Order: sequence, then structure tokens, then C-alpha cells
Amino acid sequence: MPKCFISIGSNIDKDKNTLISLQELERHFGELTISSIYESEPVGFIGDSFYNLVVGFNSELSVKEVAKLLRQIELDNGRTRNSQKFSPRTLDLDLILYNDVILNDGRLQIPRDEIERYAFVLEPLAEIAPNLTHPISHISYAELWEKFDKTNLKQKRVIPDWTR
Repeated sequence: MPKCFISIGSNIDKDKNTLISLQELERHFGELTISSIYESEPVGFIGDSFYNLVVGFNSELSVKEVAKLLRQIELDNGRTRNSQKFSPRTLDLDLILYNDVILNDGRLQIPRDEIERYAFVLEPLAEIAPNLTHPISHISYAELWEKFDKTNLKQKRVIPDWTR
């Protein structure tokens, strides 16, 4: 059964929306492997900080079916189809990995390039899948995180009240 990894982000009602996303993902996919939650500054715009995390799960659904379900969960929780790339989000669910699949099909890119570009994706992924290797570079996520330039890193682990 394919292993999927999803990047979750929210900066609008982030406590509520992050919890809802985890509940919805668990309802649809079953048991989740959940990273720590990281609070980070927005990238590309000025706004409230984000909660970011990565979850992993197994699914019998195809890569496109998983992506479609994630889009529906976003829409069900206040995301609009016309939202800009760098803007506040109620909920952002990105399929970043689907086994070792390499796919670039319009809106669907697997693996997502955000894995290597953004600490808020790579650090939580390296936390829950340190020995897994990137399907293109074949470098482990732990090693990618170790080599990541952390000079201006603006994120920290947080423990929201609802996790206690």
C-alpha cells in the first residue's frame, strides 16, 4: 500500500483548522504519523504566523484520488479555489510524497519542490521520516535537513493547547 506524506499549513484560526485537518485525515485514511507542529512566519507575504506540520499514512487510493480528497477537505474548511499562492490560508494540504512516484502533471507535482525549499516542510518531514530518501536525489530527509541553510530560520516547535 502506498505511503503518502502531506504538508499541512494554516494561519487563519490555525488551532481550529489544524486540529480539524488531522481529524479529517484520520477519518479518511486511518492511522497517521504526525510530526511536531512548527510555527513559522509567512513566506511571500506579510500576515499572521502559520502552523505547519507533516503527516504520513498509507492509502489504497491513487495519487490523483488522494490529491482530490485533500482539495475537498480544504474547500470544506473554508479554502477558496481562487486563493493566491502567497496568501493567508484556513487550510493548506499538499501531497508532498506518494511512495517513490515522480509526477509533474499540471497542478500535481510529486515530490513537491517545497520539500527542499522550505524549512517548514523539510524539518517536520525529516522528523517523521528521517531515513526515507528523496525519490529524485536519493538523499535521506535527515541528511537534507542537516545540510539545509538555517541561517535565517524563523520557525519553532510549538505545543498547542489542544494537543495536551
